[in-house]
This record gives sequence, structure tokens and C-alpha cells, in this order.
Amino acid sequence: MSDTALIKAPIKEEMKKFEPFFKEQLKSKIPLLDIITNYVLRRKGKQMRPMLVFLSAKLNGEITEASYIASTLIELLHTATLIHDDVVDETYQRRGFFSINALWKSKIAVLVGDFFLSKGLSLSLATDQIDVLKVVSNAVTEMSEGELLQIEKSRKLDITEEVYYDIIRKKTATLIAACTKAGALSVNASQERLQNMAEFGENLGIAFQIRDDLFDFEQNGLIGKPTGNDIKEKKLTIPLIHALQNTDSKQRKKILKMIRRHHKNEKKVQEIIAFVKANGGIEYANTQMEQYAQKAKESLSSYDDSEVKTALLTMVDYTLKRKK
Repeated sequence: MSDTALIKAPIKEEMKKFEPFFKEQLKSKIPLLDIITNYVLRRKGKQMRPMLVFLSAKLNGEITEASYIASTLIELLHTATLIHDDVVDETYQRRGFFSINALWKSKIAVLVGDFFLSKGLSLSLATDQIDVLKVVSNAVTEMSEGELLQIEKSRKLDITEEVYYDIIRKKTATLIAACTKAGALSVNASQERLQNMAEFGENLGIAFQIRDDLFDFEQNGLIGKPTGNDIKEKKLTIPLIHALQNTDSKQRKKILKMIRRHHKNEKKVQEIIAFVKANGGIEYANTQMEQYAQKAKESLSSYDDSEVKTALLTMVDYTLKRKK
């Protein structure tokens, strides 16, 4: 059985029921909104976040309607942030499809993102899921802070390893942690179990983001060389941060100058990537990713072996070896 099949196996029925439940929350009397939300639903991704909610819920108890509401709230939030991110980054494609702002312009995209957010708020309030709403609201706050902190540091190029982890905790890990904690909350898990699941999600999220950051330095099948997209946006990620720490001040100044002045120059970007590889950046990032993955697994050590626990452990392994 493949990793993805192992992950989905314990929650196959729940995921089937989730799709119409999620779609029902997006109904509108505005034809344009219906057209756009149907377009969003047709191009959904792997749905990792709802899966995490259901797996976390099932590991800690019996899945209830509250679990479906928690999954929907998380997915509404996640979709809204993706739509808004595409506007901010002026991205016109996502997962091989045109983005909302590419087809309907930025103003409509922002409003659609707001609609998804408001639907999440309305659903949680209408069903009295205040505890889950608190978890998700905290995630939204942290994600916004993380994005702004990254923008600030990309201007100054003064990011340290400590700040890098602060950014990715806020930007990525906080939402993954919200999934696993919300799932446990939906089945009334104990405080100890809630803490376990939050730690699992956070460490998984950090490993997930480091894997994302490593893609930039790996050979791309389409163009035959690393993309260096983060460098082009002056984002300093863990492979580059470590390589800069692992060299002398003269070389460090030279590389930072290249990033500041020549980040759009393809030849210079490839030179920076070569510098990262030569100074142990890739190996170090892989080691860090594996350590956070191990921490995630340790958060589940107190649970009895089960199909659900195996699925969550498999998701950790899948995160480390995924290709996109």
C-alpha cells in the first residue's frame, strides 16, 4: 500500500462525507460567488489539513459533527489564505491552474478570500464551536505575523536561524498544529492529549516547511536546475542561513551583496545555490528536518498502536520524502 493510501485508509469514509459538507457551507445567492467557489472546489489539493483534523480526532475518540465543523473551519481558513497569498505575491498559477486573481482580478480575489474567512467564523459561531474558533483565530494571527516578519527580514537580510524558526512556526507550523489540536478538541480530549497533538502538529509543520525550502536547491525536472525562487524573492531559508554562518565574513558579505543586488540574475542565483551546497547548507537542513520529524513522532509515543497512529506516523515520513 502506498503512503497516501495508508494515510487515508482510516478516514476514507469521513473524507467522502466531508466534501459535500464543505461544499454546503459555501452556498451563496450571488451567482459570481458560486462560480468562483465551484472553481476552487474543482482544483482542491491533497486536503492534508482536513485529513489531519480527522486523524487527530479519531486517535483521541469517536468522530462527531464537531470534527466535520473543525475540518471545514480549517479548510475555509487555509483556502482564504492561499487566495490572499496569490494576490500579495502576484501569483497567477497554483497547482497548474489559474489563480483566482488571474481569472477575476485582485479585488474580487480579496473579497472571495474574505468570504471564505467569514463563512468559517459564521459556521463556528452558529454551531457554538468557540474553543475551535479560538485555536483557529490564534493561527490566523500568527500566520499574518509570520508573513510580515519574513517581509521585514527580506528587506534587511539580517535573518538568524532563531528568527527563521520563528517565521516558519508562525507561517506554516501554527496552522498544522491548529489542525491536530482542533481534531482532538472536537472529541473532548484531555489537556494532556491536546498538548500532545499540538506538539505533533507544530513539529510536523516545521519539518514540512524545511522540506519546502529545500525544493529551491534541488534540480527541477522541467528546467534541469534548481529554481532558487526564495533567493529571487530575497527570502533567507535554513540552507542559506547555515551556509552563511559556515563561511568567513568576506564571503558572507559577498553573498549577501549578490542577494541584495542580483537576486533576479539567474546566473548569480545559481552561484548562490552552489555556495550553499559547498558550505553544508543542504546537509544541515536535512538533519534539522529529520530532527523535527522525530520530535513529531515522539509526541505520539503514549498512544497505543493503531491504524490511525500508523497513518499519522506515515504522514511524517511522507512529508520528508515528498517531491512537491
